[in-house]
Amino acid sequence: MTVAVVLLTTALVTLVALLAAAGAGKLARMDNASYPTALTRAATTFVAVITLAAVVASALAVYLF
Repeated sequence: MTVAVVLLTTALVTLVALLAAAGAGKLARMDNASYPTALTRAATTFVAVITLAAVVASALAVYLF
């Protein structure tokens, strides 16, 4: 049961990170940024969301165990 929860949570966080990255890339392109700049902004957003999820998970792990 625990493995399933961990896998589903990981999938959800990855999906949210991808959606945020796609949104950031689209907004960058709408702001007339070049494709490399838009890709850089999307990648930065993806990494930021994954990092934020890891920080929150590590902070909450203290209370779970």
